[in-house]
Amino acid sequence: MSSSTTHDRRTTSSRDEDTSDRKTLERIAPGLATPVRVMSFWMAIVLPFLYVPLLVTGLSDAAETVTFLGLFVANLVALYVGHSHRR
Repeated sequence: MSSSTTHDRRTTSSRDEDTSDRKTLERIAPGLATPVRVMSFWMAIVLPFLYVPLLVTGLSDAAETVTFLGLFVANLVALYVGHSHRR
């Protein structure tokens, strides 16, 4: 019984955090919140495909490494912003 209670608390906490994230974006850009979420969701899917050419050729110089890290950070941001798309 206590494990289900613990699970319920975690689920409720997760929902509260998700709602808080949604409200933040709604406050910042109320008219753009949905399009930003949709674009971020799809960017999070597409961006990893851009890693492939960089990783196949190797990160041999600083420009390629910086490009890869920039794509990686952009992907993390897109994942965070787009995670609530269609919820």
